[in-house]
Amino acid sequence: MTLCSSLRTLTKQTLNTLKLFHFTYHTNLLSYSHANAIAFDPLTSDSSFVHHAHHPFDKSTQKDLSNYNHLLFEYSRTHCNQEALNIFVGLHHSSLPVDGSTMSCVLKVCGCLFDQNVGRQVHCQCIKSGFVEDVSVGTALVDMYMKTENVGDGRRVFDEMGERNVVSWTSLLSGYVRNGLNDLALEFFFLMQGEGIKPNPLTFATVFGALADDVMVKKGIQVHTMVIKNGFESTVFVSNSLINMYSKSGMARDARAVFDSMEKRNEVSWNGMVAGCVTNGLDLEAFEMFYQMRLAGVMLTQMIFATMIKLCANLKELGFARQLHCRVLKNGYCFDHNIRTALMVAYSKCSVMDDAFQLFSMMHGVQNVVSWTAMISGYLQNGGTRQAVNLFCQMNREGVRPNHFTYSTILTAQPAISTFQLHAQVIKTNYEKSSSVGTALLDAYVKMGCIDEAAKVFELIDEKDIVAWSAMVAGYAQREDTEGAVKIYLWLAKEGVKPNEFTFCSIVNACAAPSAVIEQGKQFHACSIKSGLNNALCVSSALVTMYAKRGNIESANTVFKRQGERDLVSWNSMISGYAQHGHGKKALEIFEEMRRRNLEMDDITFIGVISACTHAGLVDEGQRYFNMMVKDHDIDPTMEHYSCMVDLYSRAGLLEKAMDIINGMPFPAGATVWRTLLAACRVHRNVEFGKLAAEKLISLQPQDSAAYVLLSNIYAATGNWQERAKVRKLMDERNVKKEAGYSWIEVKNKTYSFLAGDLSHPSSDLIYSKLEELSIRLKDAGYQPDTNYVLHDVEEEHKETILSQHSERLAIAFGLIATPPGTPIQIVKNLRDYFMLKMLP
Repeated sequence: MTLCSSLRTLTKQTLNTLKLFHFTYHTNLLSYSHANAIAFDPLTSDSSFVHHAHHPFDKSTQKDLSNYNHLLFEYSRTHCNQEALNIFVGLHHSSLPVDGSTMSCVLKVCGCLFDQNVGRQVHCQCIKSGFVEDVSVGTALVDMYMKTENVGDGRRVFDEMGERNVVSWTSLLSGYVRNGLNDLALEFFFLMQGEGIKPNPLTFATVFGALADDVMVKKGIQVHTMVIKNGFESTVFVSNSLINMYSKSGMARDARAVFDSMEKRNEVSWNGMVAGCVTNGLDLEAFEMFYQMRLAGVMLTQMIFATMIKLCANLKELGFARQLHCRVLKNGYCFDHNIRTALMVAYSKCSVMDDAFQLFSMMHGVQNVVSWTAMISGYLQNGGTRQAVNLFCQMNREGVRPNHFTYSTILTAQPAISTFQLHAQVIKTNYEKSSSVGTALLDAYVKMGCIDEAAKVFELIDEKDIVAWSAMVAGYAQREDTEGAVKIYLWLAKEGVKPNEFTFCSIVNACAAPSAVIEQGKQFHACSIKSGLNNALCVSSALVTMYAKRGNIESANTVFKRQGERDLVSWNSMISGYAQHGHGKKALEIFEEMRRRNLEMDDITFIGVISACTHAGLVDEGQRYFNMMVKDHDIDPTMEHYSCMVDLYSRAGLLEKAMDIINGMPFPAGATVWRTLLAACRVHRNVEFGKLAAEKLISLQPQDSAAYVLLSNIYAATGNWQERAKVRKLMDERNVKKEAGYSWIEVKNKTYSFLAGDLSHPSSDLIYSKLEELSIRLKDAGYQPDTNYVLHDVEEEHKETILSQHSERLAIAFGLIATPPGTPIQIVKNLRDYFMLKMLP
């Protein structure tokens, strides 16, 4: 059934509704006295009369359609749409006949008011009066339905029109663009020409709005050539649309070429160029364009003020923002809501929150969700978390409903505000499926460690953008859940979503986890190269970190050297990587290069440097760098720094000096510090300090097996088996379980794990045979096993057997029999840092 035939069946009911509609408007909206009515002077352009008029022709004895239409058009022209609609109701009540012009005008009014209900009633009267065949009425109907977001009915009216002109087609195209259906707009643009309808300048301007996207700009260039061919390039608003299209597509030079070729320009042309420069990050060019605009004497509009204030916010240019504020006041735009909000944002970004809040307070009574959100965001950016939360609560109390920007912003205030309560409010207001809100929610849950909740939020998002995908990958990466991160990445690829540099950064970070398959990181490195994103700073820095952590310091160094730009993460990763691989001097060389370049350093840099000194046995240098950090770089030492210093002195056997460090700390030593000292006491068999460290560690972490195990090992190493037995008994009484030490190795993309004395592997016979062969070759080469670290009260020969069956040795033996000669063998152990061997034939 067609739209017209469907509407015909409703005509009788609708006429009654229209009468009721007239009564409602007549009694509720226009309660002015007839005595206050004034005559309409068609020569005046002042629309203020509409606030005093009821029906200006009520007293007239010569009521004719032309007078009604004239008044109706005047109201519509001056955007007094509510009054225009009331005039139409009066016209209907007068029983005067109407024409197509009347119906077209009132339908336009309905579209401007976004009132589809009244529009449908007028549509019914058009059917009854036989005006649906009028091309102007049909065009107005298309426009009305499109403006009220009823694309389906707008299209059906268009399809049923007996006659269509260029205005009809342009209305359809404009509707598609307004509703985000740019592909359909372009399709019908070419179909229109196929039916012999020649586009007019407004048609081209509409189509350029649909093509303002970097994906569709190639077609936009083709349409540009059509503009030139049709001779419309000198039409100002067409050129303005071209400037807008090229600017939004990242083609600032082409936008400037169009601008320079314009014979006539208006304020929209200049505004478009300035805004285009800002959009494309050409800040200096934007300032220059604004200066030229002032020299040309172009009138400054609200739009240009808002754009320039936004630019000041981006550059944190407080002085110029204040000058613009003064000019806004002088030009009388101080009550413009967009300008006020832009000024609030600029002051917030320039960290003058008192000025921002003063502007906000002056907006009392007209504050909307945008201004509330701007203030909340400003406080959060400047560390005012509590003020932001208080504003959010006040906003809710005053009945201002948060939008997706508000929720996305306030969710970053965690833990000052409950994520669970916010989540409940998000669900209540139907924002849980929004991409921006969903991403902020899952990020909040990730920071709380609730990865399962984050995954549930992610699955509910309707249209997952690349930000949401990347955030979910990053969440699993932070948890070192490589399998989860890879699963999300593969899902992303299956959905046809193109990863960006942040996606690759997150997935590469996930591959840096100890449990990750070694080859996975290399595969994602290859994917980043294929996508042309491997040289993006965050990706290359993540690659340096990943290779350094996974034992491939050579590849880390290769990526590091190829970086065109390096950030602090890259430098820190190389220092820490060399330190972990025992290349202390190389780590210090990297650090000294940073010093020569006067690069920024942070606390992580010095953790890497002191660790490098520890592994290289450079005690004095380590102390010197610690002092340098405090005195030269004003970095307050953290628990990690003190732990590194304790490790530095402990490994060198200077346990008393290590105790001096602990006693001189400005805060109580944590578990890491005592664990470091305890491990050193085991190596150096210092029972006194070892017992003290163990007691402190047990008091801090009574269920951690490390303290008990290390203390019992100290007793075992000194032959005090009775005390060792007491420690083991204490573990049993407290139900403290020792974590089993196991090692794993990856061979042909498959991971194999081993425990000490493991016999579960199908190739156990070959593995132990290989171990025996290695033992014979090692002894022939003069190797003597150090049985001091076999902490069992057994015979020496049995100790050698236990030593030869450690999980690492089993993994190495399997690697030798399962890989070709010369293949690097990487072993990872859960109780210590991984190491890598390269076995030669």
